[in-house]
Amino acid sequence: MVTIAMALVRAALGPSVFDRLQAANTVGTVAMLLLAVLGFLSGRPDFLDLALTYGLLNAIGMFAVLKFMRQGDLGGDDFPPTKTDGGS
Repeated sequence: MVTIAMALVRAALGPSVFDRLQAANTVGTVAMLLLAVLGFLSGRPDFLDLALTYGLLNAIGMFAVLKFMRQGDLGGDDFPPTKTDGGS
């Protein structure tokens, strides 16, 4: 909980967007660890599946945000459109 609080302070203070992204990723990672530890302590192994799923969603979300920051959109091809000469 202390780590989440420190990450939220870092997200609020910034100073850059990347600091805020790192703080959001840290909150997701710590939440995943808390789920895994809670499942271990309570004897419910299905919490580990939830923690792994949450970790994968956290990673996919982070890649999506970074792609959006780099390219300006999430869809489309990674390559610029090519010119066609109209079939001739």
